[in-house]
Amino acid sequence: MEKEALKLVIVGSVDHGKSTLIGRLFYDTDSLPEGKMEEIQAASEAEGKEIEFGFIMDHLREERQRGMTIDTARAFFSTDKRDYVIIDAPGHKEFLKNMLTGASQADAAVLICSACEGVEEQTRRHVYLLRLLGLNQIIVAYNKMDLVGYEQRRFEKVGADLHKFLRRIDIMPTLEVPISAKLGENIASRSPNMPWYDGPTILEGLDRFVKSSLPTEKPVRLPIQDVYELDGQRVAVGRVESGILKRGQTLCFLPSGGRKKVSEIRKFGEQDVEQAGAGECIGVLFDSDPPGRGAVGCPPEHLAEPTESFEASVFWLAGKPLKRGEPLTVRCSTQEKACSVGAIRERVDSSTLEHTERDADALEETEVGELTINTQSPIVVEKFQEVPELGRFVLLRGRDVVAGGIVTSAGA
Repeated sequence: MEKEALKLVIVGSVDHGKSTLIGRLFYDTDSLPEGKMEEIQAASEAEGKEIEFGFIMDHLREERQRGMTIDTARAFFSTDKRDYVIIDAPGHKEFLKNMLTGASQADAAVLICSACEGVEEQTRRHVYLLRLLGLNQIIVAYNKMDLVGYEQRRFEKVGADLHKFLRRIDIMPTLEVPISAKLGENIASRSPNMPWYDGPTILEGLDRFVKSSLPTEKPVRLPIQDVYELDGQRVAVGRVESGILKRGQTLCFLPSGGRKKVSEIRKFGEQDVEQAGAGECIGVLFDSDPPGRGAVGCPPEHLAEPTESFEASVFWLAGKPLKRGEPLTVRCSTQEKACSVGAIRERVDSSTLEHTERDADALEETEVGELTINTQSPIVVEKFQEVPELGRFVLLRGRDVVAGGIVTSAGA
């Protein structure tokens, strides 16, 4: 029986040990490709260095880029309970882009914080991003305990500093673990150097996480990704984002409002499919010509409401500030619409939580804005808490992704 896969994101400030922790997880769970550890060990010895577990991540990244050995869709490491897929992003910009535009969304997170350096600006920024994305299963790993003499007081001091920030954004970690990623302490096995800590290891904590449940109980939402000509038939493809789609069901496609009946559902490797649930990628044949990319299918009795204005929390990524009223593009699920920011109701510093200005004219890099976004034509969005895939979006300036955000109100 195939084990379930939990998607995990590991974040933290530069040099706090993220790559080392990931390398350790691979190594301690025997999840490395055959011969990989020997290769890294030989290369380290040739340079007269100790094994650096952070090199493992560098090697795997390079192989993925070259299409070798490691497939981005496979589990990176496994325990007896489940497989784990790491959503890798080297910095806050890439992290937010990947989480908002990627096909894989994380079920849980590990925040790594150095016991030496303590809570830094990027640490707080990454915590804010976890909150923005609705992640509430979080392990905080206090790394480099070996460099502070395994002192419990230092662990508690850094933890207290972090808690001040966490309380302000209403986040409570699931677990907090003192570790040495380099030495493998409290990763897969307990550290004899920290007898004052009697909680779970990192791997034990991960196995306690619960895989995010899919919103099958909610009304159907089917954004169309594309239409293909197959054997003389026009097949619409897309992913069911919520609900359960059934053969014979009638859908109303927004924003146009046209109705179509599902005559056939296709899944890879399956025949005579009766239904498809949230999270499944499918092909659909309708009783008439299918709608095009960007149309969102809903049951007539549970329609979403297309809008030309919605409210959102947005994390601005670009060095050039956002100006109120400037032309942008919003991309939400398979929809893409010309838009502009009608109001910047509030500016917030993402690392200090300081509310810097209300009713502002601009938003600076790494600031969070509470915005009103106006589109030139109707778009189908829903509150992030209701249907995440229709509640998360990115903003583009030309072809560049300049912001990511979540919908807080589907009609402004």
